[in-house]
Amino acid sequence: MELQQFKYDNKIVKYFAIATVVFGVVGMLVGLIIATQLFLPQLNFGIQYTTFGRLRPLHTNAVIFAFVGNAMFAGVYYSMQRLLKARMFSDMLSWIHFWGWQLIIVAAAITLPLGMTTSKEYAELEWPIDIAITLIWVVFGINMIGTILKRRERHMYVAIWFYIATFVTVAVLHVVNSFEIPVTLFKSYSWYAGVQDALVQWWYGHNAVAFFLTTPFLGLMYYYLPKAANRPVYSYKLSIIHFWSLIFIYIWAGPHHLLYTSLPDWAQSLGTVFSIMLIAPSWGGMLNGLLTLRGAWDRVREDPVLKFMVVAVTAYGMSTLEGPLLSIKSVNAIAHFTDWIIAHVHVGGLGWNGFLTFGMLYWLIPKMWGTKLFSTKMANTHFWLGTLGIIVYALPMYTAGVVQSLMWKNFNAEGFLEYPNFLETVTQIIPMYMMRAIGGLLYFSGVIIMVVNLMKTAKQGKFMAEEAAEAPALEKKKVVGGHWHSALERKPVIFTVLTLVAILIGGVIEMVPTFLIKSNIPTIASVQPYTPLELHGRDIYIREGCNNCHSQMVRPFRSETVRYKGEYSKAGEFVYDHPFLWGSKRTGPDLHRVGGAYNHGWHLSHMYDPTQTSPGSIMPPYPWLYRQQIDPGLTAGKIKALRTVGVPYEKGYEGTANSDLKEQAIGILNDIKADVSADQMRQFIESETETRITETSEIIALIAYLQRLGTDIKAEPTANK
Repeated sequence: MELQQFKYDNKIVKYFAIATVVFGVVGMLVGLIIATQLFLPQLNFGIQYTTFGRLRPLHTNAVIFAFVGNAMFAGVYYSMQRLLKARMFSDMLSWIHFWGWQLIIVAAAITLPLGMTTSKEYAELEWPIDIAITLIWVVFGINMIGTILKRRERHMYVAIWFYIATFVTVAVLHVVNSFEIPVTLFKSYSWYAGVQDALVQWWYGHNAVAFFLTTPFLGLMYYYLPKAANRPVYSYKLSIIHFWSLIFIYIWAGPHHLLYTSLPDWAQSLGTVFSIMLIAPSWGGMLNGLLTLRGAWDRVREDPVLKFMVVAVTAYGMSTLEGPLLSIKSVNAIAHFTDWIIAHVHVGGLGWNGFLTFGMLYWLIPKMWGTKLFSTKMANTHFWLGTLGIIVYALPMYTAGVVQSLMWKNFNAEGFLEYPNFLETVTQIIPMYMMRAIGGLLYFSGVIIMVVNLMKTAKQGKFMAEEAAEAPALEKKKVVGGHWHSALERKPVIFTVLTLVAILIGGVIEMVPTFLIKSNIPTIASVQPYTPLELHGRDIYIREGCNNCHSQMVRPFRSETVRYKGEYSKAGEFVYDHPFLWGSKRTGPDLHRVGGAYNHGWHLSHMYDPTQTSPGSIMPPYPWLYRQQIDPGLTAGKIKALRTVGVPYEKGYEGTANSDLKEQAIGILNDIKADVSADQMRQFIESETETRITETSEIIALIAYLQRLGTDIKAEPTANK
């Protein structure tokens, strides 16, 4: 049979690998900074762009989309060409993909610290960047599907299945979750409101973990682990079961992020059931990976590549066991909103994604540069520093999570909360935050060692930009017999369509009833749209990333209704919230019932210097809110945009909204003058060094929003009998 000559494109892999390392260092450095800010809030140096609330989404986006994303693309572009025995479909599309993705990352790095955010976790980027992501993702998909169609290898290996599922599902997730109505070039409101927005967001958020951090890396595991071990995959049949059951079940599991919230119970139950079912396919994949090493375990002692991959697959197994356990309501009641979740996420992120990436890079760079790894000893040092870093990071966070939850829920013999001051539960775990930062520093130190090792490896070799290869052309003849799944693999378009169907079923069944059946979200007559001033304040709250530390969801627990002095949160209270702001972590107390709990003067002092009102607070000061002014010229656009998505502002109200804004602001200013002492007034209003506070000062708008929270429902919690 005549062999066709062609060349693999290693240059695109090289560039994605370099981007992986660069953004890995940047993303982890930002993570180290914000970890330190949790016990040293002054580390933002009084700069509004470097507070925890603004840097936290920068860290998550940099690690997920810049570090892990570039690693995924590097691994896919290298493995796909060899598995399909074909160069990528289009070099031009490869480079559009590369530079487009890097520009998106740069745009994120600029806009997020500036406070341009949608506030939706892992989807914080504003609408112009969302459009760019969609376009670049389509470029990647065309290049991938085109390569599959022109392949010279009839059999479509398991890694390719996972790459296809990744492309299809991420496209669906991103588009559906990104429906938003623009207000300005870098400001939008979510198309969905309240409960529906929360459901769509965590359908996206959980499956961003599933189909951006998991399925592509399972594809990489199925290629690079057997290559590094020089062993075939343990079981082809197990890989079939693993793939189809995983992608079908995973998509249902999002509601487990919303247990005990205002989401309808039936949706919560579906999320729990399918999350527990996930243990089987997840562990099927883990076992398929580990059993591939049969006969090669002796090499694990010496080979750092295998060390990283074994711990990565083990971390995948542990985090995918823990996730379903956390979706059990009794466990979730303890863990949710605590640092337990932070530990869980980082075992997966640092162990699974990080270590598999490191193992892949240690294997890939010597291959492409035609040399041996510069120093096995340095790689082993990196491995042990990274492993120790994960342990030192995770264990204190698990401990902190349990301590937080027990302190939140503890009642004394007289029936009162043992720790009524939320701050007591924060100061108790500050030593654990310090340990977490030390763990992060150990992990980061290992990464720096890897950077040096890989640079020296490349320096001693010679890069092969074009790698010669040969293979027979794909024959068009019909193949008879073989495994049924092999027949499906020979039809990549049908395979892709079936994958799409498998991932759509769960999302449709969970979301459509929530949108169409009104009884899922009972309305409350007393709940009204936000006033214009409150709208501005809410947007400041979003800009500052307050929802990264504060939840707005009082769960139906006695400990919470007593602590937050009000009824638990109802679905009907959020019908005008675009986007929802329920949060996923309580570093500070829940704010859903904070309206009226303190006077305006307290909020004025608290935001200027939190330690004045709350000694020992780890919240940074926000002095810029006293200098900066809201722009009333934006009010009309905000009103129009929200009316478009269903908020019942009267037609034409945008023309008179600013008069209401001014009236409410002057009322708050007058109340502050009555509340605050003469000395404080001189500090906040008559200071020569600060801009005079007026009705358009950002702090006034923020106070208006905070004082509104939870006041639409006045009922007190029912007394315990």
